[in-house]
Amino acid sequence: LGQPMHAFDADTIKGQKVVVKTCAEGTVFKTLDGIERKLSADDLMICNAEEPMTIAGVFGGINSGVTNQTKNIFLESAYFDAVSVRKTAKRHSLKTDASFRFERGTDPNITVFALKYAAQLIVELAGGTVSSAVSDLYPKPIASFIVQIWYKHVSRLIGKEIPSEEIKSIITALDIKITAETNEGLTLEIPPYRVDVTREVDVIEEILRIYGYNNIEIPSQIRASLNNAVKPDKDAVQNMLANSLTANGFNEILANSLTKSSYSEQPETAVKILNPLSRDLDVMRQTLLFSGLEAISFNQNRKNQNLKLYEFGKVYHQYQDKFEEKHRLSLFLSGNDQPEQWNQKETAVNFYLLKGVVDTLLQKAGLKDFTVEDATSAELDFGLNYKIGNKNLVYFGFVSKQNLNKTDVNQPVFYADFDFDLLLRQIGKNKIVYQEVSRFPAVKRDLSLLVNEQISFNQLKNIALKTDRKLIKTVDVFDVYKGDKLPEGKKSYALSFVLQDEEKTLADKAIDAVMQKLVFNLQKEAGAEVRK
Repeated sequence: LGQPMHAFDADTIKGQKVVVKTCAEGTVFKTLDGIERKLSADDLMICNAEEPMTIAGVFGGINSGVTNQTKNIFLESAYFDAVSVRKTAKRHSLKTDASFRFERGTDPNITVFALKYAAQLIVELAGGTVSSAVSDLYPKPIASFIVQIWYKHVSRLIGKEIPSEEIKSIITALDIKITAETNEGLTLEIPPYRVDVTREVDVIEEILRIYGYNNIEIPSQIRASLNNAVKPDKDAVQNMLANSLTANGFNEILANSLTKSSYSEQPETAVKILNPLSRDLDVMRQTLLFSGLEAISFNQNRKNQNLKLYEFGKVYHQYQDKFEEKHRLSLFLSGNDQPEQWNQKETAVNFYLLKGVVDTLLQKAGLKDFTVEDATSAELDFGLNYKIGNKNLVYFGFVSKQNLNKTDVNQPVFYADFDFDLLLRQIGKNKIVYQEVSRFPAVKRDLSLLVNEQISFNQLKNIALKTDRKLIKTVDVFDVYKGDKLPEGKKSYALSFVLQDEEKTLADKAIDAVMQKLVFNLQKEAGAEVRK
């Protein structure tokens, strides 16, 4: 019948009274599982003359049940408000069969029938006897739902004209009463237990369900209007990057956007869930880091330690009354890049492997005009940050030990986080220009430079490219040296430069002029010394 009930030991009901009421805020009540809970003033309780016995519609008290010594039973069958039961169950983190049914709505008109049926079963199966009449208290009967439906709306939503007689037959079979009828439609009385059918559209859905989806013919002509898509196409870019990552051995993960508040570095900006399913799902995630680390921990506990993962997802923040939702792309590397084989040793993942993947994705997206800085994110122990203007395009590096401990990950993890929204905007600014392959040869020159330890390769590269953007095509580093053979606080960079003129073959005189200007700028802006 689907009607939850409770059986009390009648001899233990103090004062021989059953009272339905709320209790004072903070009242201590021990439930059947032996846990003491503090009641809310909004919790509906079933009490005796002195104290509460059960949480109405949710859970019984420690002394409210039937035992082997019970001789007399008091049966209770009731209807409780679905919203009230759900709030109480969530408030006390309880999920029972009774609360499951009451939360979804039960039939208020079946309580007496269910009570009598239960008593009859006790008589037939347990040899009991009915010792009292039924006491039924129903001061405010719940009215049936009155819904008006129109035949033209039925035809429009279903996409087919169903005969009115068939519609009436279906409605009657669904235990829905037809109270009035016109040529245009019907007035219906829907029983209170059908809490999912309270609107005209709900009734039409029920008609379609019984009539059969397979009986609705697909039209031979489909009318549609074409809309101009926003460029670049988000899904196309996402699929392009996903295909590249998958082709390079990565697996895609899809994690829950709900997470635990203990992960939050900025709890004041977290989007909190008003009615969380559990304490582990009480806020919207502010980063993709921890959902990936949880996936890594799950796999490591099952002896799957060599992982390459990526996720496209959203992060959420609240700044005062404004909510912010952003798209991100995260990458994770952990364990070994190459397994041990007869002809090679195992190779662990490292920072440079991750950097290569990040650079490949940006190259595939056509992005190259960004600056490089040391990462300052609290999520990382060390890493790099690629910026466009003053906005972070991607930061990546080694995940801090503190964050690894939060998810019980016991081996190093390298992580990258892309601002996918910024990535899309930058791709939209790309202009594809055809350029013929140069007919003139490129020239390569090398320089060995002595610089301060604080000078980065990116600084030297930017100085070089600014020196002559027309002729200097690429700048690469092929050696970095630090040691006791160098002055204290110094390091050595060995750089290679590729020069090329698209209009003519470069002469030695022009090449020497560019290199002299390059050395002068490096000395002036970076304090570099040329090693000979």
